[in-house]
Amino acid sequence: MDEDSLHGFLPEHGNYRSLVSFRKAEIVYDITNKFCERFLRRGDRTIDQMIQAARSGKQNIAEGSKAAATSKETEIRLTNVARASLEELLIDYEDYLRVRGLRQWEKDSEEALYVRRLGSQQSVSYDHFRQFCETRSADVVANIAICLINQGTYLLTRQLRRLELEFLRDGGIRERMYKARKDYRRDREKG
Repeated sequence: MDEDSLHGFLPEHGNYRSLVSFRKAEIVYDITNKFCERFLRRGDRTIDQMIQAARSGKQNIAEGSKAAATSKETEIRLTNVARASLEELLIDYEDYLRVRGLRQWEKDSEEALYVRRLGSQQSVSYDHFRQFCETRSADVVANIAICLINQGTYLLTRQLRRLELEFLRDGGIRERMYKARKDYRRDREKG
């Protein structure tokens, strides 16, 4: 029996860059860096907190995707950490607007709909938002970030539901290992 005929138990994994949730989190991270650089004072603790929350959102998607090969539980946990980190960042942007008496866009405002449409493009990247983030006022940039964070958390919620269904359907690594070993033994006895 050669290696090609073995029944593997490690699923395809780790292609996090193809995940729309990762690409959205990456844009949010870039916008947050630009926002903090432009609108927050050096030494403000909020800078570190916002950048770390944005980074955590992005990095945990990647780490969870890579961990999927051996632990569906870890993938689910890290995907949820990513969602929670983006939610924390969302609150920071909302706080920024609220404490300064700046307007937060309504969900279906003309501006929010524009950003949502732009953010929904297939190959969207920070470059689609660069001009806005480098030239517009703090309230506009914060609202753009809020729109994109909402898209990202929505995608992560859907991703978590899909991961849950995959776990219910396919089980975890132990179940796949047991099945692969059983199939291997059965095939050896036949062949």
